[in-house]
Amino acid sequence: MKRDLYLARPYLNAAGSLGFDPARYARQENALQLGAFVTNPLSLRARQPAANPQLLEYAGGFLAHSGLPNPGLDATLKRYARKWRDSPTPVIVHLMADRPEETARMTRRLETIENVMAVEMGFAPGLSDDILRYALDMSLGELPIIMSLPYERVLNLGPSLVQAGASAIGLAPPRGALYRDGKLTSGRLYGPGLLPRSLEIVHAAARLGLPVIGAGGVYSMQDAEAMLVVGALAVQFDSVLWKPEMG
Repeated sequence: MKRDLYLARPYLNAAGSLGFDPARYARQENALQLGAFVTNPLSLRARQPAANPQLLEYAGGFLAHSGLPNPGLDATLKRYARKWRDSPTPVIVHLMADRPEETARMTRRLETIENVMAVEMGFAPGLSDDILRYALDMSLGELPIIMSLPYERVLNLGPSLVQAGASAIGLAPPRGALYRDGKLTSGRLYGPGLLPRSLEIVHAAARLGLPVIGAGGVYSMQDAEAMLVVGALAVQFDSVLWKPEMG
């Protein structure tokens, strides 16, 4: 039987912002009271960092190129499954969902882990709509599935994914490129400069009736409240959580 996606509080961290251990963040002074803890992106097998990781600032934010390193599913569960079980905050596991067969295997395994509330699926750029639909279809089961989509695909692809069984649509960090020191670096974009665009998309998605999780440029409780007012089901904070306090 499929479980419902229920959040006692409408605030989440974004994948990649707080690691894999909910307790580590909860111990921080002024920690945001999360409705669920979202893990770093996780793949079936261990993944190494990018050969030349970068964090490049620009006006309004920064670009991150990391390669999404992680220890793989088995090693992560061995180390963190008990911590997830004992956490007072439910856990949403973010899966790197580029290979639908592997994504389905990971989802089935996570159905057996206590206190895992849902799965959030993120995708590499350039994958076809059919791959995303196939990943969702193969992974449907007990756990609610949040499909994290690029900004430009939320409105045209989101409705069909919800109709096919997704519990919510999230906004993946947009991608961009910066030219520095004679080299072009591509990566994910973060920062308060993203808020106007992400807020517009969340508003449009909510008007379509989509259960949408707002993200992108949320750097204060005022930003989060704006997302909720325009119809977001919940709101994700990302790099602002690296700071001791939120503005």
